[in-house]
Amino acid sequence: MTFAAVPPPDPRPPQRSRARRFLPLGIAVWVVLEVWLLIVVADATSGLTVFLLLVAGILAGALVIKRAGRRAWRKLTETLQAADPTAPRESTSSGSGASGSGASGNGNTLPMIGGLLLMVPGLVSDAVALLCLFPPTGKLIARRAEKLLSRRSGYAAGSFGDAFQQARIHRPDGKVVQGEVIRDDERPAPPRQDPPLTG
Repeated sequence: MTFAAVPPPDPRPPQRSRARRFLPLGIAVWVVLEVWLLIVVADATSGLTVFLLLVAGILAGALVIKRAGRRAWRKLTETLQAADPTAPRESTSSGSGASGSGASGNGNTLPMIGGLLLMVPGLVSDAVALLCLFPPTGKLIARRAEKLLSRRSGYAAGSFGDAFQQARIHRPDGKVVQGEVIRDDERPAPPRQDPPLTG
């Protein structure tokens, strides 16, 4: 096994990204906004109304997550049955009709995120959850997220360039760490058999 020379450590501390720098501030602002909105609604109506809103959000979020989980499990089961040639065909065809009518969109990520946001106590998180769960805005959010992720990676998903990009290991200063891959499943070379020495 060969190792590349280890470069000396960089005397400068690694730069934090802008998102990591402002994330704690964003979370603090969000929590303050949520508490302020709950106080405003409680003053306008009553504390019981706020409590019922929070309980309804938790129950609705749990229901959405349960439904999205069932849909994901059904899709996994159908995929496994389609791959198994010994599986009965009628159960696969009847299951695909049920999932085609019940599934909206192409995945369960946004419904799961929406359900989790509904379960978080607060009115802003509930509004964002409803945007994720409403089909037109959910498709728009999914499209924007896909564009953002594909632009950030620079390669089409599933391409060779994408796999190569994910396989590289970067140091905090952006340098690529060189190394060698040694596989354990390779068979060792047979030992040399020299003829016996005659003297």
